[in-house]
Amino acid sequence: MDIVIEAVAVPVVDSSQPGEARRAAIAMAKQLGFDEAILGRVAVVATEAATNIVKHGEGGEVLLRPLQDDGGECGIELLALDRGPGMANLAESRLDGVSRSGTAGTGLGAIVRMADVHDIYSSPGHGTALLARIWQTRRSMPRRSPLAVGGVSVATTGETVCGDGWAVTPDASGACILVTDGLGHGPDAAEASREAVRIFRMRAAEGPVAVLRFAHDALRSTRGAAVAVADIDCESGVITFAGVGNVAGTILADTGRRNMVSHNGTLGHAARTFAEFTYPWASTALVVLNSDGLVSHWSLDAYPGIASHDASLIAAILYRDFTRGRDDATVVVAKRASG
Repeated sequence: MDIVIEAVAVPVVDSSQPGEARRAAIAMAKQLGFDEAILGRVAVVATEAATNIVKHGEGGEVLLRPLQDDGGECGIELLALDRGPGMANLAESRLDGVSRSGTAGTGLGAIVRMADVHDIYSSPGHGTALLARIWQTRRSMPRRSPLAVGGVSVATTGETVCGDGWAVTPDASGACILVTDGLGHGPDAAEASREAVRIFRMRAAEGPVAVLRFAHDALRSTRGAAVAVADIDCESGVITFAGVGNVAGTILADTGRRNMVSHNGTLGHAARTFAEFTYPWASTALVVLNSDGLVSHWSLDAYPGIASHDASLIAAILYRDFTRGRDDATVVVAKRASG
């Protein structure tokens, strides 16, 4: 059964708000059916991550997203983002008892112990981004796809639901990814995006253009949406892409940056052209799909080594540093899975 719990963004700018992040994380974990022992781990990770933002990061936010794997196992993904001074020595900062601010210095060490998966990207002067995932059990699931896909989707200020959406259907050769941006924002935009995601889950195997055509018909009773679909085949080394509207698709390869082609229009209302384009896929490339909540001139050039990190962490850093701040924002990143 698909998860219907909304992702949550919690601002963390003062000492009272780590408690809000903890309560939001526990509420989500309870909705997912976590037992008391796992709830305790979630509480520690959320508290320590948010407290670090206040003490060391000069404020930021915590993003929470429900997860579900192919076997039905549920989990929580937490991203803690700040624009503070960053960490000069990340390896040292992971150790318990190491602190530059006079505290006990157990925050990162506790997160590393409690999380099933963790990742951190930090550099002096550019802030810190931390990822932690906690699952219902610590069992290891076999990987279904050679791709790792992660993303963030955050509602604009003042809205309780995000008008954007995204989804991924993995397979043995890669994955098909959709990003949708409902017209405007709020519940009506979210309704359009949910319908686009529903059609995608039913029709992804038929290819990107088929998804767009079926979604165009299904969205006629909604506000409509901009939608892009990228089908990445690692075996053939090809990306098949189709888009209508202002959802952008970008390939970042060793040879440079390439923007994928979308056509003008809004699915559900005015969409005249449905066409697929193919692009070469290299195992070292990143694929980024994003709504227009991100500025168009974003770049990862100033982030050395970022491509080796978790796909969700990369997406979160793009959101943190390049969001327009006045619209829903969604960023999804796909990369070759490690290991």
